[in-house]
Formats: sequence, C-alpha cells, structure tokens
Amino acid sequence: MLKIDLFNHIWPLPFYERLKRALGPMVDITRRSEAVPMMTDLDERFRVMDRFGDYQQVLSLASPPLELIKDPKVSAELARIGNDGMQELCVKYPERFPGFIASLPMNDPDAAAAEIRRAVEDLGALGVQIYTNVAGKPLDAPEFRPLFEMMVAFDKPIWLHPARGANFPDYLTETRSLYEIWWTFGWPYETSVALARLVFSKIMQDLPELKVISHHAGGMVSFFEGRVGPGWDQLGARTSSEDYSVLLRELKRRPVDYFQKFYADTATFGSCAALVCALEFFGTDHIVFASDAPFDPEKGPMYIRETIKVIDSLDISDADRRKIYHGNAAKLTGLSVKS
Repeated sequence: MLKIDLFNHIWPLPFYERLKRALGPMVDITRRSEAVPMMTDLDERFRVMDRFGDYQQVLSLASPPLELIKDPKVSAELARIGNDGMQELCVKYPERFPGFIASLPMNDPDAAAAEIRRAVEDLGALGVQIYTNVAGKPLDAPEFRPLFEMMVAFDKPIWLHPARGANFPDYLTETRSLYEIWWTFGWPYETSVALARLVFSKIMQDLPELKVISHHAGGMVSFFEGRVGPGWDQLGARTSSEDYSVLLRELKRRPVDYFQKFYADTATFGSCAALVCALEFFGTDHIVFASDAPFDPEKGPMYIRETIKVIDSLDISDADRRKIYHGNAAKLTGLSVKS
C-alpha cells in the first residue's frame, strides 16, 4: 500500500550552508538537526526510505523557524533558498518526493505573502509550513490574517509545527525550561494553544474552507476532549476579568466542533494509545500519515517503522487505512496517487 509521509524534515544543502552562516554554531534543536545524517545526506535518506517499500516523502524544512533570525531579509532569503532546494529535489526524484511544503519568513508578513504566491504558483508547493507562534507572537495577530486568507484562496493546506524553546520557562520564578520539558510537554501544549487561538479568534469560523494539519496528532486536544467539549461549552464561567459569554454566543458552533475541523498526523513516536485517541477525536477522514523522520534514536528509520507498525495494528478497515496512508493526503493537497 502506498504510504505518503506528509510531515518529515530535510535541509537541502544550499539551505544548510546559508543557515550555518546566518546562525553560527548550532544550539538546542538545531544542533540536534545537524547531527542527523538524513537531514543533509540524500544517500542515507534513500537507504532508509528503501526499507519501507512503496514509501514517499513530502518534504519540509526542519527547525528553526525562520522568523527567529532577526533580520527579515535573511529570513526571506532562507525561505527562498530552502523552497527552491526542496522543489529541485522533487523535480529530480519525483518517485521519492512527490511534493514539498514551503517555509515562510513570518517576521515579514508582506514577504511571507509574496513567498506563498511564488512557492504555490511558480514552484508548485503543496502548501506551507508555519509555526505555532511567530517569535513569541500569536498566530491570530491581525497581520497574519491575510496569510490564512491566501491559503484558502489557493485551496492549499497549512502544516502547523510547534515552536517552543528552553527560553519558555516552566515557572514564573525561573528564566528557562529545565530537563527539555519545553519539548516533551511544551510542544504538544504549544500546538493546542495555537489551535485554540485559531478557534476563539473566529478564524476557523470566518474561513470555513481553511485546512490546517496539526503535527504530533494534534497536540493535547484529543486527550482533553472532555475539557475541549463540555468544558469549553461553559466558556466564561471561570473568568471574572472579561465576559467571554459574548464570544460564546458569537460562535455559530460549539468550540469542540471547530477543533474537529483540524487535521492531525500520525507522528506520535510509536504511541498506539495517542494515535487511537486522535483517531477517535478527529476521525479517519482527518488523519494523515506522518513519521517525523529523521528525528529518532536510529537517525531515521525508527519513527517510520514504528509509525507504520501502529497504523497497521489499528482496528480499522483497509479503506480507512488507505485514507490515512495516502487518500487524505491526495484530497488535501491535490496529489495524484496510484489506486
């Protein structure tokens, strides 16, 4: 059965070289990226991919978010180099890479809009990748609304990747997150917060055709279905500083209904329980196959292998399994796939 991995990461070599000049020594998550052979070594990537039969990858850049580079001109340059590099790989190896996801310089919304247009119209990008915050700014800030509107106009999805570093403290009395809590629990939380802001800012209501694919099975949302559902049906009951009951009346549907409009991927690091939870919340029509390769202890194959193992163990029909492996990807992106 064809498997299209919709969320895995790469650094094309021209992008990698320019990124090193922009960042200097790699630290934290970028240091980890640099240490993974598959990130820049195509031969190693192909060796890993060949282990999984009829398996393809839709390419996306790995962290860092380009907006963390302070000079917006450099961010825009990196976006162009990265997107050009991925598009070249897709043209050269179409049987391995049927498409790519464009990255954007979100620290310059006008430049981001221009790169969306260039990437989709000129390069054939399947959609765009954005992060759950823009250098600390929420996605529902007014300057980003036109970018969501553009993606609806192009009928292309947004891939939502978490962004949170050790500079997000776990406690107000501290200045940094310890023990990589910022990643283990912080990234699922960050994803959930971003989705909530898209709901309560009414972006999901105002743009009903918007397609958002949330990484790591949608963060914490499905596990907290009771809080997202009946809990948020009482929005405002726990707040005295603002009257949220007005917002609750302005929403045309229950908050949980908007959350179930999002798509989630299967990148749960091999956790069957997490994927079952996401499947029950989002439904088989809103789950897409993704491995998060090459970020695993084996430098590439483990997450692919374990993700496939979990999907194949699910108590679902073959038709639903096909949806997860490639059918939903085709519907979301317009990819032409073998039957």
